[in-house]
Amino acid sequence: MIKVGIIGATGYTGAELVRILSRHPQVELVALTSRSYAGEEMAGVYPALTGSTDLNCEDLTPEEVMDRAEVIFIALPHGHAVPVATRARERGIKVIDLGADWRFRDAGTYEEWYKVPHGNHKLAARAVYGLPEIHREAIRSAGLVANPGCFPTSAILGLAPLLQGGYIDPETIIIDSKTGVSGAGRGAKVTSLFVECNENINPYGVAGHRHTPEIEQELSALAGRAVTVTFTPHLLPISRGILSTMYASLARPATEAELRQVYREFYAGAAFVHLLPPGQWPHTRWVYGSNNCHINLAVDSRTGRVVVASAIDNLTKGASGQAVQNLNLMFGFPETMALAGPGLCP
Repeated sequence: MIKVGIIGATGYTGAELVRILSRHPQVELVALTSRSYAGEEMAGVYPALTGSTDLNCEDLTPEEVMDRAEVIFIALPHGHAVPVATRARERGIKVIDLGADWRFRDAGTYEEWYKVPHGNHKLAARAVYGLPEIHREAIRSAGLVANPGCFPTSAILGLAPLLQGGYIDPETIIIDSKTGVSGAGRGAKVTSLFVECNENINPYGVAGHRHTPEIEQELSALAGRAVTVTFTPHLLPISRGILSTMYASLARPATEAELRQVYREFYAGAAFVHLLPPGQWPHTRWVYGSNNCHINLAVDSRTGRVVVASAIDNLTKGASGQAVQNLNLMFGFPETMALAGPGLCP
């Protein structure tokens, strides 16, 4: 059994980690940290976890968590994971960070977009970007994994086969993404209030969202050249889910049937990525609560563009489920352990 600690257990991603790991046959949860709910039962903070865990939340120092755990998940706001992960790696403890602190190979990019000093550029260059469908082998031997952002997960999975195969012009990529309100976290915010977001949809972070350079970093690696994208997220009045619709001009003539075969070959053996039948476009409802990513595409012969849509649950494949997928790879477990299964029906 692998002893696991979660630092920041009572946010939405932390709670989702507890939900998934409580049913993992090779994991023993040994520490759940929270300052706001210290001393309270985790199942009291999230009653849906009743019967799944009897652990209390504790206000532990990172060192105290490290004394108990072989691997730690960090579910903290950006800027807080660097000293924790640095010390954990010095002690030989594996780390999966769900925040942004380790996602950039060049920590200077992180500093530019997140407006805080990083603190460990050398370790950042060695962290592995935790998108298993792209970096599976590197994750297996990693000591520090940077779990991807939710928007980047949906966008990169949707575009990767086309970019690696040279089928689209990288200079023409437009990414239009829509997310549920849980992506904003559990903290009180005016924009997350029911009366503010209900019966409403709005763009935000236009021409400057912090997930943009993360998307560009990974797409550039796939394309073998620098890629700059136009990315615009929108807030939907739903709890969970991301739908990304992506547009790009074809770099050479290709039929839809040809591109569908490219996707089937690229994701062969990828248990969580599913290419839907022609004409069946992804719905966020279909992946709700699952670690799946549903994808479909169409070639617009009139404009010479390809349209790709991908749907994920932002808290599962977009965060905690993917983090457990990384854990499984790091410790040699089946990649689908504790994660297999469809979304909720209906």
